[in-house]
Amino acid sequence: MTESQEATLDFIGAYQEEHGVPPSVRAIQRHFRYGSHTSVVRQLRSLAEAGQVEQLKNGSWGLKSRQVQLHLRLPVYGEIPAGLPAQREQEPLETIGVDPAAFGLRPGRPGDIWGLRVRGDSMVNAGVLDGDIVLLSRRPARAGDIIAALVDETTVTLKRLVKERGRWRLRAENPRYPDIIPQRLESQGVMVGLIRRKIA
Repeated sequence: MTESQEATLDFIGAYQEEHGVPPSVRAIQRHFRYGSHTSVVRQLRSLAEAGQVEQLKNGSWGLKSRQVQLHLRLPVYGEIPAGLPAQREQEPLETIGVDPAAFGLRPGRPGDIWGLRVRGDSMVNAGVLDGDIVLLSRRPARAGDIIAALVDETTVTLKRLVKERGRWRLRAENPRYPDIIPQRLESQGVMVGLIRRKIA
């Protein structure tokens, strides 16, 4: 695939993600400042032959369903966010492209899935290392889940949620760290996947 084709494919994926529909040929032409409509169609036909796009019934060209999944962009927020990642005042540090099917996920509403960079070694025995990015989903937490927890409205930490003697606790996966028994506990997200950014 040429650089021009890759750029076109990326634009179609980003456009579909933002608008929910593929861009028109005219929108592609305008974005890349092509001199003619024919140049865009030629590019799209080459991508179709490579199995990357398909012409839809309305005449527009969109990514094939598998490619739409591969173009899902997830926001990655700070190491210890002070609020819900969906809050408008909190900007992501970066975005990462993932295939949600690799994590057993289906793309939902914006903000339903996001990433959080891990700092520290309290979850090493669960395979979560310093520098990893955990993928979190906004769904009800259950005992045994690893969650991003807001503790006593002051501190956010990544721990396993456990219930003992009728009381919720946050448990590290490293024996050097004691359980946290919060007075108030709010789950900001349940861990559903992990991306390793460095190799030990």
